[in-house]
Amino acid sequence: MSAMQQMLMALAIIFAAPYLVWRIGRTDHWAPLVVVQILMGLVLGPGLLGAAFPQYYTGIFSNEVIWMLSGIASWGVILFVWLAGLEMDLREAWRQRKDGLVSAGAALFFPLILGAGAANVILLLNGSWQGEQASTWQFALGIGMACSVTALPILVLFMRKLGVLRQGLGQRVLRYASLDDIAVWAILALVVMEVDSLWKQAGFIVFLVVAAQWVRRLFPKLPMADRWFAGIIWLVISALLADWAGLHYMVGAFLAGAVMDRDWFDERLLDQLREIVLLVLMPVFFLSTGLKTEWVLSNASVLIVALALLLVSVFGKWMGAQVAGHLLGWQKGEAQVIAWLLQTKALIMIIFANVLLDKLIISPQMFTALLVMAAMSTMLTMPLASRALRGLDR
Repeated sequence: MSAMQQMLMALAIIFAAPYLVWRIGRTDHWAPLVVVQILMGLVLGPGLLGAAFPQYYTGIFSNEVIWMLSGIASWGVILFVWLAGLEMDLREAWRQRKDGLVSAGAALFFPLILGAGAANVILLLNGSWQGEQASTWQFALGIGMACSVTALPILVLFMRKLGVLRQGLGQRVLRYASLDDIAVWAILALVVMEVDSLWKQAGFIVFLVVAAQWVRRLFPKLPMADRWFAGIIWLVISALLADWAGLHYMVGAFLAGAVMDRDWFDERLLDQLREIVLLVLMPVFFLSTGLKTEWVLSNASVLIVALALLLVSVFGKWMGAQVAGHLLGWQKGEAQVIAWLLQTKALIMIIFANVLLDKLIISPQMFTALLVMAAMSTMLTMPLASRALRGLDR
């Protein structure tokens, strides 16, 4: 069998398996398709499928096929992260800065601190969860960040399903998630920063600040069709230079989108592009992510760590929402709704976990635990947020 035939067989499995589970199992309320795809990425990885059927596994997912799939996955996630950056409405966040800073700050602070504390406890029990090139503070801050993050693009999809996206509550949640994501991306850049490459990173920041000014002046003057080509070129250059500087190409992709305005583009086409990326490219990323998983510490220990981090994340978001609601005088029940909506992790946390693994800040076992935690967290969001919304209506 040729490498191309192997890759096409792998793609058939990647797209068919989660779709059939999602459609036949009717899992949409508690496990939307994106969550099923994440879980299938774990199932199709070496820890499960590879362990159960090693000959079939290596026959399909050979090194050459994995290399080809990784290229597709990387481009898909670059586009997705750029679109996530475009979701940032910095002007609206500034106009509502008091409400946003208090609410987003509390929703970020508590899970970050609790997650970092849990990471230190995990290291005391077993140091092998930490990556080979990580300092203790990098590991702890990275895990705290994973417990704090909200997946803004998936949150948009969930709130659309719940019917609150265009309501006042939904717009507030988007604003809180946007501010949190900006802060978490900044923390990620700090965590992966390489001391030996500080001059490169300083150069990239200078480039970004200067180039962003030109982007913001020139883009509104371009015809709409040209903005798409110019936007992709700007995205690729930013991702390339960020990776060259040692920050990781995903940081560059996010910043490339964050310095742009969403209203420079046709909103309908942006939504369509996001749907296409989710449909055509991101399933390959999930499989590529699953290929990095390991269960060598035994399934039980990975699941225990995943559950511990899930509890820390849920309690941290709940505590942050309660504190913000008390300080700002939210309506009764709003804090619970907001806490569950901000608990959506899915893609963005998996992207962060990939960065931490690539930079050897976390071990493959911790990477697997974070993937499991992201899937479980996102599966809780829809049913519990829906229930909290019904209570709010009463």
